[in-house]
Amino acid sequence: MEAFQHDIISALFVLAVILIWFMIGWQLLLTLAGYFHQSSSHREKRTVDAREYDFPGVTILIPAHNEAVVIERTLEAMCALEYPADRLQIIVINDGSSDGTGDIVKTIAARDSRVVCYDVPEGEGGKGKSRALNLGITQAAHEFIAVYDADNTPAADALKYLVIQLLEHPELGAVLGKFRTVNKNRTLLTRFINIETLSFQSILQAGRWKMLHISTLPGTNFVIRRSIVEELGGWDEDAITEDSELSIRMYMKGWKIKFIPYSVTFEQEPETWSVWIQQRTRWVRGNNYVSRKFLQQRGEVRSLRMRFELLYSIALYYVFFVAIVISDLLFLASAAGLIAIPLPGPYTMVWVMAVVLFFAEIMLALSYDREDSFTAFLLIGVMYLTYCQLWLVVVARAMYLDVIRKERMTWAKTVRFRHEDEEASGGTP
Repeated sequence: MEAFQHDIISALFVLAVILIWFMIGWQLLLTLAGYFHQSSSHREKRTVDAREYDFPGVTILIPAHNEAVVIERTLEAMCALEYPADRLQIIVINDGSSDGTGDIVKTIAARDSRVVCYDVPEGEGGKGKSRALNLGITQAAHEFIAVYDADNTPAADALKYLVIQLLEHPELGAVLGKFRTVNKNRTLLTRFINIETLSFQSILQAGRWKMLHISTLPGTNFVIRRSIVEELGGWDEDAITEDSELSIRMYMKGWKIKFIPYSVTFEQEPETWSVWIQQRTRWVRGNNYVSRKFLQQRGEVRSLRMRFELLYSIALYYVFFVAIVISDLLFLASAAGLIAIPLPGPYTMVWVMAVVLFFAEIMLALSYDREDSFTAFLLIGVMYLTYCQLWLVVVARAMYLDVIRKERMTWAKTVRFRHEDEEASGGTP
């Protein structure tokens, strides 16, 4: 019996090592690819800056439900975009707001004809971002559709860089830029989120584009061809991560989506743990929906790249989740003297190297935005022991809500915060 228990412990340990190293190894390849994409993007930016373009009309869609705290600053940034004024339409989709959002938008619209306040008809509001976008696009005057969240303050050149890519590359169905954390220095949590979001974009978005010509639409700072949205039947109103769901349908139709790191917008991130858990749980549940939907349609997913992408999406949340849970349990049990790992070999060095690679990947990713400081290094260490482990709670909570309780998914907007210093800086950290 004791030998059997040792065999089980050994098997679990080896399984955890293999899974963790698979994910870390793949992340390392993506990190290096992201570095090369960053370098090529610098050259690309110099090239487009030296050219002149006849810019087409663009409609910006901004879904807004009770966004009075941030909407004025957002519209100020939109109106300051370096884009021909006669070719820019800015539609705020006032989705059943009760806090004065509509009044603020209408006041700005009265002095700037580019701004339009579209009030969602009574009885049609409060059904989520996808529904708001589907209603808003019916009011759009142009073929190119840009989407921004209501708390976003894009850099003045952000929109034009996205549009240029669609003009230069007709095979692109959409392009996305980078989002950065405007309140990154507000709390320890926002510092963690800043590191996470920059790493995600520099590794997964940039790396996947360079290696596989795949990237995923975010919820903000992207431009898409209206004809594609209409061809696909609009945004899926059952999806609470409507961006990733639409991305896969675009790839199934043969379109590409490119990541442009020099098109930058600034956005707020959660400042309290309760808001963060709610937001991240929504993301994981949204990923669950997308994974289920397209696994059921896997016969229609003919692209090997997209099949790999679906597999990776599942692995990111669940395979890695299982590996980390096993690892943590074995570590705690071993530290408490309850078990001993019976396998011979340099496994201590294996774990040390895994941690070293984790730090190296994140620091390299942060270097793209010149945030690879000693303070960031220390924060990564704290993140590894706290923030990263809390993702296990988020994934477990999402699984419980989806699998055990089978609770219906509903869209809930992230709580916003008013900060006068951000307003004074125009959104620049």
